[in-house]
Amino acid sequence: MAVLDKQTTFGVIVGTRGFFNPQLAVEGRRQLLARLDALGYGYVVLSETATVHQAVETRADARKCAALFQEQRDRIDGVIVVLPNFGDELGVVETLDRARLSVPVLVQACQDRLDSVDVTGRRDAFCGKLSVCNNLYQYGIPFTDTREHTCDIDSDAFGADLESFARVCRVVRGLRRARIGAIGARPAAFQTVRFSEKLLQDSGITVVPVDLSEIIGRAQQLDDEAKPVQRKVSEIKRYGTIPKRVDPRNVLKQAKLSTVIEEWMAENELDASAVQCWTSIQNNYGCATCLSMSMMGEKHMPSACEVDVAGAVSMYALLLASGQIPGFLDWNNNYADEPDKCVCTHCSNFPKSFMGNDVEISELDVLGETLGKDNCFGAVKGHVAPGPMTFFRMSTDDRRGIIKAYLGEGRFTDDPFEMDGGIAVCAIPRLRGLMATMCQNGFEHHVAMVRTHCGEVLHEAVTKYLGWDLYCHR
Repeated sequence: MAVLDKQTTFGVIVGTRGFFNPQLAVEGRRQLLARLDALGYGYVVLSETATVHQAVETRADARKCAALFQEQRDRIDGVIVVLPNFGDELGVVETLDRARLSVPVLVQACQDRLDSVDVTGRRDAFCGKLSVCNNLYQYGIPFTDTREHTCDIDSDAFGADLESFARVCRVVRGLRRARIGAIGARPAAFQTVRFSEKLLQDSGITVVPVDLSEIIGRAQQLDDEAKPVQRKVSEIKRYGTIPKRVDPRNVLKQAKLSTVIEEWMAENELDASAVQCWTSIQNNYGCATCLSMSMMGEKHMPSACEVDVAGAVSMYALLLASGQIPGFLDWNNNYADEPDKCVCTHCSNFPKSFMGNDVEISELDVLGETLGKDNCFGAVKGHVAPGPMTFFRMSTDDRRGIIKAYLGEGRFTDDPFEMDGGIAVCAIPRLRGLMATMCQNGFEHHVAMVRTHCGEVLHEAVTKYLGWDLYCHR
């Protein structure tokens, strides 16, 4: 997916103040650019000859830097402000105010040394950072702080700050430009997945709908021997274990459906999708959509069940924040009488990387009992392997006119649970408090999860830069 493949590029502002040794700014700039090069990040920065000390200090410097940022705005994912000495608060804030990039901003300040606080060695960036941040607050420019108030540019701590900040930038850029496919109509029985396209669009998220009949019609027109269809058949057979009882014609149906959906996604330049997964597709075409959705997810195109568009956005946000493949689950069952464990499941569209082990591809179980097993091939079944987990759910709240969300971390366990489908036994501290919050605030029973911890990145991105109302479960 393009967003994950794109090199993160930062606009760079090096601050300096005339009372302090300007050579500190020159050296700070050199260190930062070398660090960004080593970490594989791109950058946009004034040339060494553009200003007197290779830094931004005066209003004239700010005008030059802002003009450069505006010229390169399509490349810039975020801005890094470094203060090798006290820095000039007006130079920094006027650059950002004039450029109006609306991207995340990271503010770093260099450390003083106890043996170098004379006139030529002292930095006072500890103090200067407060002045810069005060001005950013006054101008209403949100910013991200480093973990430590001051840190060395070549330190491990700042390296971790850069990595986290790059993920924040990726989430913000990705969601503000996200395009989500809505394939079919939501099941009539599921009012729970209703959403506001207009509230999503206000955050830059575009929804592109298509009638399910168009997808089915295109799939039925494909020739059995067409190369894209046969390539997809081979891909399906490599993807998981298919029981011998499965009719090869059902695999072919699934291959055609997957081919058409992925072609439609590419034609419309979509990042994620939400699919009408029952009962029209089974009754009118004769297979499940779960496998198609799972395989798209494996290719960094998350797909949510029951046309839950906000759920698809939630999955995409986790993908951007973590770089890992997310799954889409129901908060589904209690786990015996253990208050901080539950079972999350779906029937199932889990990508195989999300499972973390081998998968079986066969028929839907619950729907198969009603709609006929022969019409329900395409379920991806297995038990999610143990490990760390982050859960996230965003939702459009039409009553309040806002986008709201909840976020937390826990773990997948290896506890047994004998039920068909995709199964994940989850351990989450204070689970009852989370469930109470969800019930009282009208959240859906669907949730997105990913096999790592990335809560801090999502928290920073969605609250500070997207302005969503977030409950963070701790």
